[in-house]
Amino acid sequence: MTVRVRIAPSPTGSVHLGLCRTALFNWAFARGRKGQFLLRIEDTDTERNTQESLDAILEGLKWLGLDWDEGPDVGGPHEPYFQSQRRASYDEVLERLFAQGLVYRDFSTPEQQEAWRAEQEARKQRVAYRGDDRDLDPAEAARRAEGGEPFAVRFRIPDGATEFTDLIRGEVSIPHDEVDDWVLVRRGGGMPTYNFTVVCDDLTMGITHVFRGEEHLVNTPKQLLLYAALGAEAPAFGHLPLLLGKDRRKLSKRSGDTSLGDYRAKGFPRAAIQNFLALQGWALDGETEVFSLEQLVAAFEPGAVSKAGAVFDPDKFLWLAGEYLRKESPAELAENCLPFVLEAGLAGEEDLGARWDWFVRACAAVQERLSLYGDAPAWLRPYFVGAADLEYDEKALKGACKNADRVAHLTAFASWLEGRPVEEAAPDQAAAAKAWLADEGIKVGALFQPLRCALTGQPGGPDLFEIIALLGREEALARITGAAAGVLASD
Repeated sequence: MTVRVRIAPSPTGSVHLGLCRTALFNWAFARGRKGQFLLRIEDTDTERNTQESLDAILEGLKWLGLDWDEGPDVGGPHEPYFQSQRRASYDEVLERLFAQGLVYRDFSTPEQQEAWRAEQEARKQRVAYRGDDRDLDPAEAARRAEGGEPFAVRFRIPDGATEFTDLIRGEVSIPHDEVDDWVLVRRGGGMPTYNFTVVCDDLTMGITHVFRGEEHLVNTPKQLLLYAALGAEAPAFGHLPLLLGKDRRKLSKRSGDTSLGDYRAKGFPRAAIQNFLALQGWALDGETEVFSLEQLVAAFEPGAVSKAGAVFDPDKFLWLAGEYLRKESPAELAENCLPFVLEAGLAGEEDLGARWDWFVRACAAVQERLSLYGDAPAWLRPYFVGAADLEYDEKALKGACKNADRVAHLTAFASWLEGRPVEEAAPDQAAAAKAWLADEGIKVGALFQPLRCALTGQPGGPDLFEIIALLGREEALARITGAAAGVLASD
């Protein structure tokens, strides 16, 4: 049997992390078994669908590194891949169900349903359909429908319970008295509902396994009953644990960013997002936290997915981002930092293109300080502005001013630096400076802390002589003498 899985998002909002994790696990399961991964768009909510959301789904999942074998943009043998374009196939299935007496017309009005709901809630009862139309004579129901009376179509839930083996949660049994006669087609000839269309489409497209969020567990009895009604074998189901905030409530905007776009905008490396999502309910071996997409594909097993909710830890996410960012080559890092530097207005693309090697070197110099690509503008800013526009961090100033001889030391160092060979390499210059400091009887910290503040205005950062090389001797000297006469001058 060829494994066939799918992801079926609704184009009604942002590409949230729950969708991304579900897509990632489905994709990994298929790729690890030489199966097929499908993308289908569940766009029956016509009032909320947007082209912007659809575009974000396609672009976002591709950016995440996922590809699909069938879908709206690549085609396939089961086109169309938009539910809104498959209405005829749903109507055919509906006719079969009517013929078997497995569905019925519900003529109750929204006002009646609201009255039932209020009464049931007041009595602390489970809110459920309680109309009489379940037992209405089919001929009478057809006559009323032909007369133009609006109706919805409901599925008859039999007595008993639905029992199935969940690939993640094990044996599951859900009594049918907890399952309402659910709506297949909305009142007044509206669009078919999710629980109806998803079964029709999964059946047509030969889906063998369905991995989805735990919140869909309540839908499984409805769908399994529909498969049975159609005389079809159901796919195997696996329900992924909820993504939880640190307060152990379902992850939401209240507890942090939930959209893939939020993390891309901050500059999280793609590989870190892939890795972190994989850790939300699954682990490679219980010890390894940094692993590749290829390792995920090779090792992913549904049975190893946790049943408990996955607590989303933003601090760990940030740590993981830094781990990946610092593994990049200087050239890769520069390419990934470039959009953020351009967006911050530090330089133009043409300007950076003309001095690309310098930019690569500058990015490499601050690499250890970065956790996100979005951190780059703040750390790189001192290398793009002149001495007059340099900003001084309060912490850097406080540390620099602890040394009463700072101005004298900076002035002496400026004179020493001015006499060094122009093309001297940073390591050689550093070694020579330390020898000079020893000769002068000046402690390294007594000079280097004020010097760093004078050069970048920052309390930490790259090697000081790499900074001088990046700035150029003339600019470095201007900053040293300017700080000695200005912000670092003696009281």
